[in-house]
Amino acid sequence: MADPLLQVRDVRKSFGGVHALRGVSLAVGEGETVGLIGPNGSGKSTLINVAAGYYGADAGTLVFRGVDITHLAPHRRAAMGLARTYQHPRPFVAMNAQDNVAVGALFGPGDGGRTPKDAQQAAQRWLHLLGMERAAAHPVHRLTLQERRLLELARALASHPRLILADEVLAGLTPAETERVLDAIRTIKGMGVALLVVEHNVKAVRTLADRIVVLHEGTVLAEGVPEHVLRDERVRAAYLGRHGGHA
Repeated sequence: MADPLLQVRDVRKSFGGVHALRGVSLAVGEGETVGLIGPNGSGKSTLINVAAGYYGADAGTLVFRGVDITHLAPHRRAAMGLARTYQHPRPFVAMNAQDNVAVGALFGPGDGGRTPKDAQQAAQRWLHLLGMERAAAHPVHRLTLQERRLLELARALASHPRLILADEVLAGLTPAETERVLDAIRTIKGMGVALLVVEHNVKAVRTLADRIVVLHEGTVLAEGVPEHVLRDERVRAAYLGRHGGHA
């Protein structure tokens, strides 16, 4: 891959004596969707948090759009077009849905020309795009889990990202709710936004991802196109054997 959008090079992260990431390297290209799978404790969410700047890497390098972002603060990464969602949705609870998305619109590339009015108009557009317009004025506590997941995606989109780090956006959803959120992700893919998607639902990842990277015990176990990776016996032993219902 020539000049990837995001490059993660030999990244390591420990918490006390626990080695969460043991030299992880991967790349995401422009407009590409990469699925990041693996059993619980394999380091997936830790990698998302390091890429977003929530955790600092103990070693290794992260490069985004050709710039070394290893030591950049999260808001600086957001300003470059690196957005994220959270495994457990983190809306601003004192705001309604539209205001939450408007906050996202005030960050990201080109934010210097945006006004609060512009941000509100942008929030309306993103909520409409993801089918959330009826919930725009709802306080966060009235939103269902599905709506909170969609709100996370809308807020990320509002920052005009080049890449979204999506951490388990399908977790806890019913099959019908899952399909609605998958439709939203397909819409985002259609816009040319790159995604690094952490997910346990392997069937969903198979349909979405251009490539899959498998983490196991903090290292990259396998990577490649979905049909090849998901047939790998090492992957089946490490992950799919425990979650055969999602294969």
